[in-house]
Amino acid sequence: MSKKLSITTADYLTWDQNLNLIRKLIDDNEYRIALLISFGSFWGLRISDILRIRWIDVFDKNEFDLVEGKTQKSREIRINVQLQKHIHSCYDAIKPATLEEPIFLSQKKTIFSIQRVNVLLKEIKSRYGLKIRNFSSHSLRKTFGREVFEASGTSAELSLVKLCQLFNHSNTAITRRYLGIAHEELMQTYDILKF
Repeated sequence: MSKKLSITTADYLTWDQNLNLIRKLIDDNEYRIALLISFGSFWGLRISDILRIRWIDVFDKNEFDLVEGKTQKSREIRINVQLQKHIHSCYDAIKPATLEEPIFLSQKKTIFSIQRVNVLLKEIKSRYGLKIRNFSSHSLRKTFGREVFEASGTSAELSLVKLCQLFNHSNTAITRRYLGIAHEELMQTYDILKF
């Protein structure tokens, strides 16, 4: 955990690290945490919104609507086919009592707190030897943004506009800073000079 009143910045996982982590969690029967990481990195949602998701919202669905807690803005989210299969297999393994049940229940049958999720992610970082400095629930949102940006290739500027809208940022400069792109591009300037 961070020191009280200190500021920490979440880092992102590379997409390969992210997918490998999800697979390892499934192999270790950690289905709820695998879903939490999947939802954060595939949808770019804030952890407070992820924790409110119930099975009925996503099970056997192609998309769902969510009102974001922080912004109170409505957001339509598509569930791609692979993620639908992942949700279904986790549902089969978890066997919830009803579809109305929240997905992220602890053993005490209470919804995970944000603080508890962050403690779990720190444990996961250590257990699986993740190469990431600051791993927290916000890392999942950043992982989503970085993958969308990097996968866009020549359409990077268009992806920034899309991410800006998805993240509800006021402009793309904020999205660039949020994803750490401006600093990275500056540092790459040093790499173009050769002897």
